Amino acid sequence: MSEKSPLGRRPDRRGDHDIAPILRGWDYEPGVINVRKVLGLDGQPKLQMRLDLGVLQMEMTGRPDGSRPHGCESLLDFYEEELREHRHRNGTDLGFHLTAEQCQALREEAVMYYHRYLSLFFLEEFSGVVRDTERNLRVLDLCGKYAMDDHDRLILEQYRPYLIMLNCRAQAGILERDNRLAEALNIVKMGLERIHDFFAQFNSLRAYSESNEVRVLRKFARQLKGKIPVDEMTRLRGKLDRAIKFEKYEEAARLRDEINRRIASESGSPEI
Repeated sequence: MSEKSPLGRRPDRRGDHDIAPILRGWDYEPGVINVRKVLGLDGQPKLQMRLDLGVLQMEMTGRPDGSRPHGCESLLDFYEEELREHRHRNGTDLGFHLTAEQCQALREEAVMYYHRYLSLFFLEEFSGVVRDTERNLRVLDLCGKYAMDDHDRLILEQYRPYLIMLNCRAQAGILERDNRLAEALNIVKMGLERIHDFFAQFNSLRAYSESNEVRVLRKFARQLKGKIPVDEMTRLRGKLDRAIKFEKYEEAARLRDEINRRIASESGSPEI
């Protein structure tokens, strides 16, 4: 009788499946996100993340493992389509539920997207980060509303501040590249407001001030502020004074609105 492995398969005697050559020269570094983009055998780019015992390979788009559950891009898309069909049939979403097993499958799928958006953020491919973090936020919303068990409704909520932070950080990163610094800063402020509202919902405003996600966004906001010309408000007020002096009242009204908007933006949101 031929020798078999414990799983019932014959061992690979030629070493064709040994991944050591792939890992050679690409050492694992504890505490470091080590990722790279490679070209796959299908001619399409892939993401690879170095782990302690090997490598994780992901598709750049679609579900990271390349599968299509139930013919859909992901399980999330499948259950969202099920929800739409339920509403179409019944005129309401009442009676639509997710079982514990379905929620578990959605959580496991969300981990795949976590690995990908983390890799994409490291590579500064921010559009993919925005896409995948928004997608995982939809998982939180779906389970939070339709899971049958309290455990499944709440267990993912602890990750909402992190997802909001990374989503806003990526959106702002795209705007920063285009030198749209004021818009980038506004995105960060809105992110802080969303995280603030999250903690307020759970009566945990002290946790907001101590949140690592808040620290990250505040630090990035300071970096953005440092790149914005410090005399911008002075320039606007000077233009307002000249518009009033030469009786250009429509322009003066526009400038006054812009100044008030900036002042409100500085003072009306959670502290940065």
